Amino acid sequence: MNSVTRPVTVAPVPLAPLAEELRSGTLAIRGYVESSLARIDAHEGTVKALLPEPGRRTRLLAEAAALESSYPDPAKRPPLYGVLVGVKDIFAADGFETKAGSKLPAKLFEMPQGPVVSALKRAGALILGKTVTTEFAYFAPGPTTNPWDASRTPGGSSSGSAAAVAAGFCSLALGTQTIGSISRPAVYCGIAGWKPSYERTSREGVVPFSPSVDHVGLFAPDAAGIALAASLITTGWDAAAYSSASGHYARRRPILAVPDGPFLAQAESAALEAFEATVARLSGSGFSIVRIETFEDIIEINERHRRIAAAEKARVHSAWFKEYGSLYAPVTREFIAKGQAVDDNQLELDKAGRLSLRTMLERMLEEAGADYWISPAAPGPAAVGLDSTGSPVMNLPWTHAGMPTLAIPTCMHVQGMPVGLQLAGNFGTDEALLALGQLVESCLAVPR
Repeated sequence: MNSVTRPVTVAPVPLAPLAEELRSGTLAIRGYVESSLARIDAHEGTVKALLPEPGRRTRLLAEAAALESSYPDPAKRPPLYGVLVGVKDIFAADGFETKAGSKLPAKLFEMPQGPVVSALKRAGALILGKTVTTEFAYFAPGPTTNPWDASRTPGGSSSGSAAAVAAGFCSLALGTQTIGSISRPAVYCGIAGWKPSYERTSREGVVPFSPSVDHVGLFAPDAAGIALAASLITTGWDAAAYSSASGHYARRRPILAVPDGPFLAQAESAALEAFEATVARLSGSGFSIVRIETFEDIIEINERHRRIAAAEKARVHSAWFKEYGSLYAPVTREFIAKGQAVDDNQLELDKAGRLSLRTMLERMLEEAGADYWISPAAPGPAAVGLDSTGSPVMNLPWTHAGMPTLAIPTCMHVQGMPVGLQLAGNFGTDEALLALGQLVESCLAVPR
């Protein structure tokens, strides 16, 4: 299960050391951009993570030169100086069209660049380009393949963002999650993915899917890179809480809870075997593990969440769908039709279940004396074929509750493909969760 050799298309470059090398000048910004573009030239024909952009090389080299001219003193360079970032094609970004993975006219999605993209640019990041998304961040896939195996899905809907980071095209990418669109592609591609607490990152400047459950998050090769970028885009980021948690967890391992029952049973047997092996490794590294029977109503939770997503998608797309309905993929048309059948009373009732679920999960942790939930980040490895992006059921309840999650790769593989661990914390504990993620990665000796 563990003896797996990475294909040449997999080469994630950890963000934190890369950013330090660029800031210090140890790595020249032009050389970094050139080498990244060379890697794209070599592998993008297979991976297909990026939207085509004529003149990408000329633009990036000009932007790199301008950045270098603006910051000749390494001591004054911003934290992401020169770092390339992939932007999922539902985000507005100055100078780029937004198509949202669709056939609809791009003019429909014109809007000002939002705070998240602006924050990364202020921090010195250079936009590598737009990354492929499924149509309107739902299930109709784009052309992106999995860097581990081009015959397999990279997951979705943030397909291109996850694949671009895994392939070494960039070390940071933006994604969104409405059900499982960050966590699932992250572990399918063997990298880390962070879904923040609901509304701790801005959704402005993003084509909405379902505003009540949409989350804007990040991909990076590891938790340390996620933490670096998260500190720049998170509302009210608490550096002291992050530092305190890092020190505290180094001295005392937190108690981790496994949600036994119908939720866990949704995973495939091989993925469960890999998960239990990971749990055993964590236990051997000093973590206390408790098992809690929960999610007896997981089928109801799944249905409630999907009704919210469908109903709000139908409302978001009301005018567009009326005029351009024939241009939508069949799976998206079907989902919108489902949402049109959900009345406002049902929608409000379903939305109320989000807080109820969050309260229940946080109470269960407290009663068990535990600190975080752990579970598989996907039901199994990335499936063969590109017609489906895989099932998000292992991510759904945490998205529904708006609780922060971090998906990280482990040393375990199934069918030669990476599988990962999903950490979930109480609402608002993003800083501590990202500190925990780094400790877990070190205990699992995740290769880089």
